[in-house]
Amino acid sequence: MADSPEVRIGTVEREQALNLLGEHFGAGRLTLVEFDERSAKAAAATTRAELDALFTDLPPATPNTPAPVDDTAKAEQRERWRTAAMGLIPLVALLLFFVSGSWLWFLLIPAAGILYSATKGTKGGC
Repeated sequence: MADSPEVRIGTVEREQALNLLGEHFGAGRLTLVEFDERSAKAAAATTRAELDALFTDLPPATPNTPAPVDDTAKAEQRERWRTAAMGLIPLVALLLFFVSGSWLWFLLIPAAGILYSATKGTKGGC
């Protein structure tokens, strides 16, 4: 976008202005009537000066950045769950052996170990 206020604007600039007005309305800086009036003016604007006039009494836009995600805490929690599951697998296999009488349930232990090793270090691993 050009700095000169006389420069004609296009649809993209109008949509950006409407989105910004919506953010200000959502933040409670504009009443419904003010939002409607300014939105109508933004939709009809043809120059940069007409859009700039809509924001003179509003604070500058701040980008909506989400709070940083603590990946290390999530990774540690995921690792605790994986370790707990690996500790329970032999007990589950033993219980299923006594319930069903089939020794094949003990194959669950190495299968779980393989899955544990294969997904260790992946971001979304169980």
